[in-house]
This record gives sequence, C-alpha cells and structure tokens, in this order.
Amino acid sequence: MVVGLNHRTAPVAVRERFWISETRRVEALTQLSRAEGIEEVIVLATCNRTEFLLWANDAALAANSVLRLLSADYGLKLCEWKHFYRLLDDAALLHIFSVASSLDSMVIGEPQIVSQVKAAWQQAQKVESTARFLDAVMQKALTVSKRVRNETAIGNAAVSVPYAAVELARQIFGSLENKSVLLLGAGKMSELSARYLIKSGASAVRVVNRTYEHAVELANQLGGTAIPFEERWQHLVNADIVISSTSCPHTILSRDEAEIIARERKQKPLVLVDIALPRDIDPSVREVPGIFLYDIDDLEKVVQHNAGERETAAAEARKIVAAEAEGFRRKLLAERVVPTIIALRTRLDQLCRQELESLKTEYGPFSKDQDQMLNAVTSRITQRIAGSLARELKELPEKVEQEQMTAAVQRLFHLETPETALAGTRI
Repeated sequence: MVVGLNHRTAPVAVRERFWISETRRVEALTQLSRAEGIEEVIVLATCNRTEFLLWANDAALAANSVLRLLSADYGLKLCEWKHFYRLLDDAALLHIFSVASSLDSMVIGEPQIVSQVKAAWQQAQKVESTARFLDAVMQKALTVSKRVRNETAIGNAAVSVPYAAVELARQIFGSLENKSVLLLGAGKMSELSARYLIKSGASAVRVVNRTYEHAVELANQLGGTAIPFEERWQHLVNADIVISSTSCPHTILSRDEAEIIARERKQKPLVLVDIALPRDIDPSVREVPGIFLYDIDDLEKVVQHNAGERETAAAEARKIVAAEAEGFRRKLLAERVVPTIIALRTRLDQLCRQELESLKTEYGPFSKDQDQMLNAVTSRITQRIAGSLARELKELPEKVEQEQMTAAVQRLFHLETPETALAGTRI
C-alpha cells in the first residue's frame, strides 16, 4: 500500500506542510511500525513527494494510522486529505517501481530519485521498520530502475531541477557571463546548480552554509569562496543569482529583508531560486520590485525542454515497469501462501504418521523393508497432495480468489492461522 502526495496532487505550499525532516522520519517510522494495520513501513520524503510505503495486513486500519499521524503531528484537516492518494496492491507496486525509475518525477528521467529511494530504504532498515516483503519490493524496484536506464534513453533526454534553475536565470539576464552567484546551502542541489551556472559563464561563486566547514569544502570544489552564515546579507546585496537549498525548517529570507536588499541594489535585478522544501524564502518576496523569485513549482514549467524526446523514452520505460510489476506481483502472491503450504505439509505428515501407527498396531509388526515401503508411500501421497494444492494457491491470478482458497484449505485441513511473524522475517 502507498499513501502520499506529490507535485501532481498538491502545490508546493501543501507539500512543504507535510514534508518530513530526516529526524522526524525516524520517529514516524517507529510510530507507524507499531500502528494498527501496518507490518512494515518506509517513508520517502523529497521536495516533490511525501509517501508512506506500507506492507499492511488491513488496508483501512493502515490508512487510518497514517491519517492519525499526519493529523496529530502535521495538523492535517479532513478537507486536505484530497491531496493524498491511497494505492493498493497492483497500483501500489506499479507506483513504487515508477517512482524508482523516475517516471513519476517532476522531471522524468532525473537521476536524483534513485539515491533518495535508497536512502529512505536504508533508514527504514536501520530503524527495523522494514523486513521480508518491503525489502523484496525495494530491491526489485531498484533493479527495475537500473534496467530502465540501461534499456531506454530516458536518462539521456532528462533535464534536472538545477538545469531548470539556470534556464530561469537566463530568461532574466539573457547571458550569464560574469554573473555573481551565491549559494545558500552546500547540498547536492546547490552544487549541481552552481556547476550549470559556471558552465554557462557565471563567475564569483560564493557559498554560505550554517556549518562553515561544509561551505569551505564545496567552495574549494567549485573554485569559489566560503562565506560565514552571519555575513550572508552583504553578499545577498552583491549577488546576481541566489540558489537557496538549505534544510532549515523555517524561512531564512523575509519580505522585509528582501525590500531592504532591493533598495540597496537600486532595483538592479536579482534572481532568487528557492529549491528547498520547506521553502527558504517567503513567497511574498516575489512581489518586491527588482527581485525575481522562483520555487519548485515554477521550475516545472521550464522542464518541458526535450519533453517529446523524454516522453518517447518514458513510453518504452513504462512498458518495462508494467511487465516487471506484473511478474513481481505474481511472486508476492505466491509468497503470501507459503505459511499455509508449510502448515498444510506439516498437517498431512501428522495425519499420515497417525494412520501408520494405527496400521502397525492393527496389522504389525512389519519387517524393516515393509516399514520403509509404507513410509515411502505415505510420503509420496503427502507430497502429491501438498504440491497440487500449492500450485493451485500460487497460480491464482487474483488476490481475493487466493485469499478465499487459502481460507478454505485452512478450514478443510483444520490448520492453525499461519503465524503473522513470518511476514516480518528477514530473507
């Protein structure tokens, strides 16, 4: 099951409200792994999506558990639930594979999502909120992603969010030759944006970060200058292009501060590109004359570059993802009935042993060869019956039909309900 929202279902103002920081992700994983209806959980939070990937024993209870978490910790109102999607079974599996293959990204084919998916999975593994089933799903999702990149041209035609940021700056200035760049934040997005800007002719890159050592490290890589966070104001006044991508939970540039900067610049154009979530810059800053503010949603309009080429590659990729999802779905359905098959085999062995003991009591004793022959015959009967039922259960194409048949087998052979612990057993 997948419960979440993304750039297609919610504007950036809504997405930032429900974005979950790395620290709070650990809390959410711990809380949800103990919640009703949920056996395993992974939280994926990027600038374009917040998603809960679940292995649920009760879909309704699982969805309610996520709803309670979002309501209690993030103030979710019922009227905002419309921004969230709830995907089950086939749809959920196809969605996870599509996300990992960058088919559900704002920029189709962008490479960053793979590392973000890996990081979300690794975090869940550390918290031990994922186990046998979600581990298998995520492993397969990354394998499918690799196949998509190897067998289609989806990565070749991709543009990225940093690329879009540079294109927006070019729309304002025309040429980026000798433009001064200030990076607020020393993360990967800042680095990629700066490299695009330098390639386009920009110079004098300065890096501001709360941890000064990180600013120094990135500045050295870019041939720029590191600036202490406390000294950022004068450099904001002198910059032409500012790329802001910090992990700060609140805005770091208000409208009042932007108006002061604009006055000191004497209306000289300043391009601010806010690619952080939550946003670093107050949205009302875009109303200040001389300042051009763009956020993640604005970047989406720019990424139509190469859209036709990307869509052709994406169509090929979707065929691969759909086929892989269908094949893996059958494997998951087969996995679900394994506990019942094991219990059935055990029960048949038990019945055969009881009948053999009765036979020996009534007609025995038997010779060693006769004992071996009788044991061999009963073993073959057990294998034939269990094997036949196993094939029937595994090959049923629909989940509901499989559940009904499994319940019938359990009732006919008086099997105990398979231990739910098996679902949490690591492979």
